[in-house]
Amino acid sequence: MISNIQELPRAIAARIPADPSRAPHDGNADESLIGRIALGDATAMRTLFVRHSTRVYRYIVSLTGNATIAEDVVNEVFLQVWRKAGQFQGRSQVSTWLLAVARNQALRELRRQSVEPLDDKHEMVEDASDSPETTMHRKQSDTILFNCLKQLSPVHREVIDLVYYHGKTVSDAALITGVAENTVKTRMFYARKRLSELLKAAGIDRGWP
Repeated sequence: MISNIQELPRAIAARIPADPSRAPHDGNADESLIGRIALGDATAMRTLFVRHSTRVYRYIVSLTGNATIAEDVVNEVFLQVWRKAGQFQGRSQVSTWLLAVARNQALRELRRQSVEPLDDKHEMVEDASDSPETTMHRKQSDTILFNCLKQLSPVHREVIDLVYYHGKTVSDAALITGVAENTVKTRMFYARKRLSELLKAAGIDRGWP
């Protein structure tokens, strides 16, 4: 996974000026960063990339099931941010805009090429304070949840990912996916119902929140 903006393709690096001093430094809120990027501020671009690239990457992996495509799409998303930051109108959160751009790019890439599915692997961030037993239990629960999520339809899996893992509202999810809010609500209802059934069948007898 790409860890900093210097590792982005030369197509991006070549467009970032060496001296960002001509751009105003008016804070590190996402909206401020976009404004600074529109003025050519490389430092703002680095900050935005570090802040959001992992989230964008994870969303693309959940959408495409392919790590190689995800890395390519992350590159393209932030290249578009560099090129088009001045077009951002603030009608949504910057993170919502980034995920919408990522979705469009990912679907375009899927249409462009045939891909092999991602291996059935996932990573869990361990808490250093956890005991070995707690870590093992959490790892087992994560594996069960991951396998249940894979059994959902793509549209149901996507809406669960956006709302529960990215913390997006129904209106945000509608904006990202390009469907009506009522459609998102319907998908959420059936996704939660099906996921609860799958978790119960797997031995986790609890309702999905």
